[in-house]
Amino acid sequence: MPYVIADDLPDAPAGLRFRALLDRPQILQMPGAHLGIAALLAKKQGFEALYMSGAAMSATMGLPDLGMITVDEVAFHIRQVSRSAGLPTLVDGDTGYGEALNVMHMVRVFEEAGAGAVHLEDQLLPKKCGHLNDKKLADARDMAAKVAAARKARRHLYIIARTDAAASEGMDGAVARAKLYLEAGADAVFPEALTTREMFAEFARRMPDVKKLANMTEFGRTPFLTAKEFEELGYSMVIWPVSHLRVAARAMETLYTAIRTDGGTQNQLDRMQTRAQLYETIGYHDYEALDSSLVKTVIPTGMPQQK
Repeated sequence: MPYVIADDLPDAPAGLRFRALLDRPQILQMPGAHLGIAALLAKKQGFEALYMSGAAMSATMGLPDLGMITVDEVAFHIRQVSRSAGLPTLVDGDTGYGEALNVMHMVRVFEEAGAGAVHLEDQLLPKKCGHLNDKKLADARDMAAKVAAARKARRHLYIIARTDAAASEGMDGAVARAKLYLEAGADAVFPEALTTREMFAEFARRMPDVKKLANMTEFGRTPFLTAKEFEELGYSMVIWPVSHLRVAARAMETLYTAIRTDGGTQNQLDRMQTRAQLYETIGYHDYEALDSSLVKTVIPTGMPQQK
């Protein structure tokens, strides 16, 4: 039903709904979906939660993933995803857009926009994709202060602390940082850019009874593992952060090449969602029917000059 009908909106805040999904025994699968239509398509396939990647949002804006986008720009994406699909969404909070007060502002803005969860990372600006080299880490105590600030600012938002320490400080450093962040108030931890199945297994062994997030991105340092495999290793959540954007960008590139080559789109129709399929996805006719039921033509019965 259209999101504009209040009776159909979820009663519980997104953060509580996100937490409830994690209370179940199975792993929570979250595909990347930073646009409203992507959220609708993912929901149609039965996904119960979504992920919003800073890299995907940045690339959509034609920018690199270097921490350049702002809180309000991310909130714009959160609002459209939240209202279109109504699913609890984990949002990439990068480094928190500053220090403690900035982190608190971010938490309030994200929560008010409809986010269910956020993850913060322990890099310094300009931050990089976790699977690139030469990442610069913040002091662990500074990151812990950001986590504590986020915890103080949140009402229901689920807080995940990401550490990029495995690449430079090894597994000992990643585990030590994760434990510190949990003590500071994080609800779960996210070890980024682990490079082997064995590393995922070791981190899970050393962090028992803790909710853990795995990142299954393509063209990075992590080998391909399925959701079931991550679950067997002890992970509670898995994301595919930029997969949807990679597929869409390649499709757009193919389309633009075809227009230049063929002089039009006549040879690309089998790659397209039809108008009927698009309208079904966005609920066009539901909105149309709702509008016609509310707005009826009133025919004037007299001239306004007549008394």
